[in-house]
Amino acid sequence: LRARATLPPALGTKSGKTRLRMCDRKLLLLSNSTNHGGTFLGHVSDAVKDFLGCVKTVVFIPYALKDREKYTEHVRKTLKELGYMVKGVHEGNPIENIGTAEAIFIGGGNTFRLLKCLQEEELLPEIKKRVLKDGIPYMGSSAGTNVATVSIHTTNDMPIVHPQSLEALCLVPFNINPHYLDSSPDSTHMGETREDRIKEFHEENTTPVLGIREGSYVLVDGGKMTLLGGMGAKLFTCGNEARVFASGSDLSFLL
Repeated sequence: LRARATLPPALGTKSGKTRLRMCDRKLLLLSNSTNHGGTFLGHVSDAVKDFLGCVKTVVFIPYALKDREKYTEHVRKTLKELGYMVKGVHEGNPIENIGTAEAIFIGGGNTFRLLKCLQEEELLPEIKKRVLKDGIPYMGSSAGTNVATVSIHTTNDMPIVHPQSLEALCLVPFNINPHYLDSSPDSTHMGETREDRIKEFHEENTTPVLGIREGSYVLVDGGKMTLLGGMGAKLFTCGNEARVFASGSDLSFLL
């Protein structure tokens, strides 16, 4: 039987039959943190400032890379230039740091390592509560975007470690494939294309997959989701032809 996509129960309700509390969800989900030839977050610096607004300190989760200290310092330097302080989630008690966070940023790297660490630290329910119930902003790039979705089935990463499961935060009711690449008709590569692999996913699952190209991102504000950035995205749904969306498209129907 195919695994069907399910929406998480609405927080604050007994039945869980209604959808997420749309007014509380603030997400900035980036395909990538650095464009070719650019600087870290350089292509989205204005979007980040608009998104974080009056937030003073961002809790950064560096678990997708091995060297957490180096990664955190790199992010700290960049966000300081944008006017924000950074606290690494590992600097002190991780659960307490999430519990007092004004905003959360999860960076890219290996998605399997990231999810495994989040599970081991028991941070998934706390992050989900802070984002969906308390309404604090959540920003993710690459792997950090993957874990914001239903599952990490559609990551591009190798499974270098084994998480307890592939289920993720489910802040949105679909999956994302970051760094999405369209196949080139001139390519001599004989392996599977990104589209081939997503179609294989839909042979066993029904969760929609949004392939976000480099430089693009989605902004979720309550019940509204907008595709932004320069390169657009491609939406794959089980049993249907893929649909291409340009920057500026309203993708709220996916929520």
